Amino acid sequence: MGQNKLFKAVIAGAIIGGIVSMFDRATRESTVATVKTTSERVKYYAQNRDELMQMVEGKIEQAQSLYDTAQTSITKLVENADQLKGLPETIQAMVGDTQKAFAKDETTNGAN
Repeated sequence: MGQNKLFKAVIAGAIIGGIVSMFDRATRESTVATVKTTSERVKYYAQNRDELMQMVEGKIEQAQSLYDTAQTSITKLVENADQLKGLPETIQAMVGDTQKAFAKDETTNGAN
């Protein structure tokens, strides 16, 4: 029952807020212009469904292309992250090899 009252109160608040905002002339004019434009577009696409379908298909293709690009980028990032995980071990091995090489060089130079 509490949810029912909350929903009704939210709807009532939205309606009252909408009415109050219409007292502002700029808001009222902007709203009327937006409603007219939207109405004209709906009428146009209702009469030109093929064009609407082409536009929707184009947007779907764009979204699919964006998804594929993002998926490829994510895959590359994961691969790079996996490579970086092994980097500290590689660096440690290189430092160890370098230390051994210097130690070996010092023993051969010190013997001369």
